[in-house]
Amino acid sequence: EAVVSTQSTGASGTGNMKFMLNGALTIGTLDGANVEMSEECGIENMFIFGMRVADVEKLWRDGYDTRKFLADLPELQLAFNQIKTGFFNSSEPHKFEGFVDGLISNDRFCVIADFAAYVAEQEKVSELYMDWVQWTEKCLLNIAGSGKFTSDRTITQYAEEIWKVKSVEVDLAPVPDSKE
Repeated sequence: EAVVSTQSTGASGTGNMKFMLNGALTIGTLDGANVEMSEECGIENMFIFGMRVADVEKLWRDGYDTRKFLADLPELQLAFNQIKTGFFNSSEPHKFEGFVDGLISNDRFCVIADFAAYVAEQEKVSELYMDWVQWTEKCLLNIAGSGKFTSDRTITQYAEEIWKVKSVEVDLAPVPDSKE
């Protein structure tokens, strides 16, 4: 199983951590959660591709033009054309035309800009998957590295850093044994 996230959006963190806990190998950009995950399991046990934050910022500063990227991506052009013309949905051939046009005109997640890097990294995923010993080792290292992401630690961190509340010690009386 591979999980894909996009640079500097940070929306996929807890999902990626759950996948990691279950041994999935993440394929994604080096964004928030993936940075933390790579620190715990080792970046070599993930599939990281694409632009870094500085690259994304420069892309937008310079005027991101998806059509320039698409010109070098005939496979993606073909896929977009097939989606737009109903190749996958002949009963409603233009149903997803707006989706493709919207992505091309407003690719706020830089999917098109990172597409070639994603394809190259996916080739590495496919190659590693054929070596079940190495694949399994990386899966186990992901599981072993996921301990930091427990709910107890996360809730404590949120309480301190986000909610600005302090924990309270509670002394609980022992529960009487019902057999007595």
